[in-house]
Amino acid sequence: MIDDLRLLFGPLLAPAFTLWESPVTWAEVTAFVLGLWMVERNIRVHPLGWPLAIASSALYALLFADARLYGEAGLQGFFIVVSAWGWHQWLRGTEAGGGPLQVRPMPRRERWFTVLATLAAWPALALLLTRGTDSDVPWLDALPTVASVTGQWLLARKRVEAWAVWLAVNVFSVGLFAYKALWLTALLYAVFAVLSVAGWRAWRRLAAAGQPPAQGT
Repeated sequence: MIDDLRLLFGPLLAPAFTLWESPVTWAEVTAFVLGLWMVERNIRVHPLGWPLAIASSALYALLFADARLYGEAGLQGFFIVVSAWGWHQWLRGTEAGGGPLQVRPMPRRERWFTVLATLAAWPALALLLTRGTDSDVPWLDALPTVASVTGQWLLARKRVEAWAVWLAVNVFSVGLFAYKALWLTALLYAVFAVLSVAGWRAWRRLAAAGQPPAQGT
């Protein structure tokens, strides 16, 4: 499978430079830049973040499959679908009462349900990766995968807690990607962790104010 990927996408998987004695591919460099731009747009509640997410996810799917992180690779396909849905949500989505989708926190009961559902999905995916792939880190791969599904759904619905989920995912992922010697991606997720804090604070202010920022910012 990996040999087929390298045959089809040779130029993207070719090394651009070496970092800490590990090659950094053009796919990783491009995804790094797109990922930073995406988060900056998300913090500002700007819809451009979603097509950037689609492009970045496509590149990361290739990169993670090449690194045998199949849970993370499959997650990128999910991200592409959810990003298209999230794009529509931010442009046309409504709240339960029919009003425009607004940045707001989740009710406490919904928070607990979301946490429990995420924790329940973790061992299910880990067992699937253990039995169905040659992943060498199935449990470590599965945890940020299922949590990322939660984070992406909350982001699409403009829920403040999305940033708390992403903070946890990003911090955990730094260690995972460092273990797999994906150094530029580990650095990106460290930056994502810092941006998650900024996004959390920004969206809490927006929720308190009861209105989104100007879409042209």
